[in-house]
Amino acid sequence: MKLDPHAIKNHTEEGVHGDGNGLYLQVAANGTKSWIYRYQLDGRRRSMGLGGYPSISLATARFERNKYRLQVKAGIDPLITKQTNKANQKAEEEKQRLLDITFDRCAEDYIAAKSPEWKNKKHIQQWENTLKTYASPVIGTLSVQHIELSHVLEILNPIWLTKTETATRVRNRMELIIDYSTALKYRSGENPARWRGNLDAVLPRPSKIMERKHHAALPYDEIGPFMVELSKAEGLAAKALILTILTATRTSETLNAEWTEINFDKFEWIIPKARMKSGKQHRIPLSDPSIDLLTKLKSRNKSKFLFPGAKRGKPLSNLAMLMTLRRMERGDLTVHGFRSTFRDWIAEKTNYPQRVAETALAHQLKDASEAAYQRGDLLEKRTALMQDWAGFCLQAENTQIVSLDNRRRQKN
Repeated sequence: MKLDPHAIKNHTEEGVHGDGNGLYLQVAANGTKSWIYRYQLDGRRRSMGLGGYPSISLATARFERNKYRLQVKAGIDPLITKQTNKANQKAEEEKQRLLDITFDRCAEDYIAAKSPEWKNKKHIQQWENTLKTYASPVIGTLSVQHIELSHVLEILNPIWLTKTETATRVRNRMELIIDYSTALKYRSGENPARWRGNLDAVLPRPSKIMERKHHAALPYDEIGPFMVELSKAEGLAAKALILTILTATRTSETLNAEWTEINFDKFEWIIPKARMKSGKQHRIPLSDPSIDLLTKLKSRNKSKFLFPGAKRGKPLSNLAMLMTLRRMERGDLTVHGFRSTFRDWIAEKTNYPQRVAETALAHQLKDASEAAYQRGDLLEKRTALMQDWAGFCLQAENTQIVSLDNRRRQKN
């Protein structure tokens, strides 16, 4: 007997109620109703749900039953067909989802994921700028799963010979981002930006075509006359450059220095690890001339920075010391180059060990075993080193930077 479409709504008897030709209304103990189609194929009894009532009406349930009956008569299992169609639909949806995951999106996600381990915001900006300039115009909107060797070469070929250092950075960054997307199952297969066994077969090796560039350094035997001229330069940037030379520090280490880092009693400058390239705290013994210079600066400085800039609460610009060199008509030099001057002077004019020199420059020891055994920072030896360096820099009679009053020796 067929079910009455008008009586189904009030049908409350728990159980399974037939409509004929394999269609049944199932009523649960809680009163909910659903449709079931039962059939037999190849000697096996099967059952499949057609949906709940009343969202699926009796007429619709009958239509679905009739459709599946035709499949069964044709030897097709409608349950398997339904499951296959559902799996295919899910696969198609996943395929479309992956198509929407572009290189730019992966780059953004990768930078967000890895930036906490990077030292400063400048590094993040460098990543963003190089990718935006070189990679994004070619593959930015491309699905990351479709990036191929041809795309990578389209990016690298125009700059590989002319901007080799930049090109190698772009290549490395693309490789890391594509590896990231592979790890997250956004793509599969080989990484087209990988160098070894891939790009090395079609591009010349960077070390063979890139001219090694060193920071322009002043010969150490010219430091005395140079310091005479620098002592005559006006402005806070000139004083910053003097301290940078006397302490052999990097530009950022000097310009971002705060008074809380200076210990006048112990003649020390302690740069916290957050501001160091090595990620380790660096203690600098201050020579008498350095202390004198800082004392004079402190007497008329109300900022937290040793070298405050024009903007309130900000230090001098990164270009301030470089502009001082240009005003002195020494555009052939760089601020960083004075570290090389210092290093050359140690090697050629003193007997200080290499470890003392490298520690003074806050360099990481390349020999892992040697680094493991070096626990101290050789402060006593570096104190003598920095005193000797200051004396060498200020040996010229006309250098009116600070007075060599041997304050440290008087205190001791």
